[in-house]
Amino acid sequence: MKKHFLSLLLLTGLTLFAQENLTFQKPSAEILALADYQRAPSVTMDSKKEWMLLSYRDTYKSLEDLNQEEMRLGGLRINPLTHISSATTFINNLTVRRIAAKEEIQVAGLPRNPRITNLSWSPDETKIAFTNTVSDGTELWVLDVASAKATRLTGPTLNAVMGNPISWFRDGKALLVNVLPNDRPALVDSKKDLPKGPTISVSDGSKSQNRTYPDLLKNATDEANFETLVRSELQRIAFDGSASVFKPADLYAGVSFSPDGSLLMVTTIRKPYSYIVPVSRFPMQSDVYDLSGRLVKTVNEVPLNEVMPKGFMAVRKGKRSMGWRADEPATLCFVEALDGGDPANQVEFRDEVFLWKAPFDAAPVSLVKLKQRYGGMLWGNATTAMVTEEWYDTRNEKAFLIDPSKPGAAPRLVSDRNSQDIYSDPGQVETVRNAYGRYVMAIENGNVFLIGDGFTKEGQFPFIEEMNLSTLKKKRLYTSVYKDRKEDLLSIEDFKKGKVLVMLQSATDYPNYYFRDLKKKTLTPVTTFANPFESIRNVYKEVIYYKRKDGVALSGTLYLPAGYDRTAKKEKLPLLIWAYPEEFKDRNSAGQSNKNPNEFTFPNYGSFVYWVTKGYAVLDDASFPIIGEGTTEPNDTFLTQLVDDAAAAIDAVDALGYINRKKVAIGGHSYGAFMTANLLTHSNLFACGIARSGAYNRTLTPFGFQSEQRNYWEIPEIYNTMSPFMNAEKMKTPLLLVHGDADNNPGTFTLQTERYFQALKGLGAPVRMVLLPKEAHGYAAKENILHLLWEEDRFLEKYLKG
Repeated sequence: MKKHFLSLLLLTGLTLFAQENLTFQKPSAEILALADYQRAPSVTMDSKKEWMLLSYRDTYKSLEDLNQEEMRLGGLRINPLTHISSATTFINNLTVRRIAAKEEIQVAGLPRNPRITNLSWSPDETKIAFTNTVSDGTELWVLDVASAKATRLTGPTLNAVMGNPISWFRDGKALLVNVLPNDRPALVDSKKDLPKGPTISVSDGSKSQNRTYPDLLKNATDEANFETLVRSELQRIAFDGSASVFKPADLYAGVSFSPDGSLLMVTTIRKPYSYIVPVSRFPMQSDVYDLSGRLVKTVNEVPLNEVMPKGFMAVRKGKRSMGWRADEPATLCFVEALDGGDPANQVEFRDEVFLWKAPFDAAPVSLVKLKQRYGGMLWGNATTAMVTEEWYDTRNEKAFLIDPSKPGAAPRLVSDRNSQDIYSDPGQVETVRNAYGRYVMAIENGNVFLIGDGFTKEGQFPFIEEMNLSTLKKKRLYTSVYKDRKEDLLSIEDFKKGKVLVMLQSATDYPNYYFRDLKKKTLTPVTTFANPFESIRNVYKEVIYYKRKDGVALSGTLYLPAGYDRTAKKEKLPLLIWAYPEEFKDRNSAGQSNKNPNEFTFPNYGSFVYWVTKGYAVLDDASFPIIGEGTTEPNDTFLTQLVDDAAAAIDAVDALGYINRKKVAIGGHSYGAFMTANLLTHSNLFACGIARSGAYNRTLTPFGFQSEQRNYWEIPEIYNTMSPFMNAEKMKTPLLLVHGDADNNPGTFTLQTERYFQALKGLGAPVRMVLLPKEAHGYAAKENILHLLWEEDRFLEKYLKG
């Protein structure tokens, strides 16, 4: 049996050596009982709610799953043997069930050891297409829902490198599929291929503040391999497996049928490629074809997009957000910037939305102009649609009703709010599947329906409202007022009968689906998934509310061990805080809470909840707002606010009498790791900390990070002050650094942790670094996750209980 080893660098004082080779370890029995469980299946239903598909998969991947062939090109991670993303999570079993019945039906005919993904319901919802990945490629399969029988349509010939390779023809009698071409050249071994010259990149003097992207093309060999891997044919494949070429081999980035199925928009990747931005910003061309494959119109040509103005509201010039209008047979909708895509340009209108009806002989028609950046369009019918606009710098978001039959008519304002103000969220407009199989606004007797999360100062009360399209007046139809359960309102299934699909859960009851009858006031269970975490059923859980010293309201979910005497409080517990900083532009939004004590307690490696079984108090998802009001930016006072957030959290739990405030640990992942390192560096609040997959030197992300839009050369003091690496000499508190050794998240390359560890070790700080093999930004392999929990458990026991 092959042994896998972790790369470990040990805490000063634990050993005379700087490295230690360990086989994978497992955490203590209490934690292992929670971590080693079988997850419930994922559920999808047809639009009529007659059939349910249940998809099963392993709780974790294995290290063997991660240890596959992989090529990293153009921002993609590709398995060159199976022609699918190397990060794909596979399903290993399928069952179907009539929703009105109780028994699941095992799908017959599935392959041995299934590795299923890319599930796609047919237009009439009687079949489900999917891919199955085998050792040498990816196959096309189809499932007949009523008979629960799966059939293989092709061998391992599909190309799923650019995503789901399956699209249904509108008649549901065949599939359009990306297939590997027969003349596919062999991949070039970049290690053996002798370069024909140097790699040269050139700047023409235009400013372009790109962030740090991973896995980019680096040379001509990469370009050739990229083309080989992405190139595919579009084939029409029938249910008997017969195939015909619809379009010859090309670099297909995406395909999209018109709602009536008569036309197909095909987007292809063009040259030149880039070595500084990923494939999403390569040149692209979009062409519309009829069903015979005849070109109708080239509708968009997008040049290489390496040069972008500064700011989150910057967009490229030209047509963008192009897609089919959902309520018409074959009309395209797209947007163009009126400010050159540059937020710094002052103009009356930022964006203009156009309609372009097939066969695209006439010029596109201007539908509406927007004063902020286009946020999206929800189609309704010939006279009703809703468009949203947004502006990140102010967090403003507006929604308007427009009449598509009257292009250029003034839009009617429906809502105008701060996008971070969750208490004012009006909810999402309910949709319904139309005759084309597309989802559009559900309009009944001149009314639309809003489903809202219902966050308020008093708690969470999800709701359904009816809004009249003429008067915009609202009528509350239902409010969820559970005190001991959390209800998610998912969809309205029958507007006249008041039938709603909901999900109910509590702190100890696993989330399950129900049908709610608003008129009869009844609940009918749809699923009955059991709680796999019975060992923490009796832990104490409470959302606590407290304030920062400047008055900003904060909150967190507090867990106490089962049986802990909250009245006597004789035992003072060590406290673990898990958090992630979030930026706001106003104190009001920053002080709002989206926590619900009735949310199911789902322990996972992304929090400290496991340790409530080991005698720790845990404050999970503690509020760490960073606020910049008016002309100031949040990061202008990042460190001060960060320390104040932490102090407030500790003070709040200490005031309840539960903890020993000298035994407090802080932890976080990604930006939460950055937070952790800064808190250990700039405060004396914590006995130790755990920082996972973070970035610690902001000069390595010089054109912005997280929500920071300014570059390093504009505010070098802030970048340097916020960087734990730049202040490594101040860090004297024990720190456990963890990182996946294949991190592909922009800005958090593994190098960040490696260099920070070297600085801390060189300066004598007590630090341990663990690099998890084959892991990206989030961790997936069971061996790595269980070992991570072992590392964290040993670390916390040493510094909080030792």
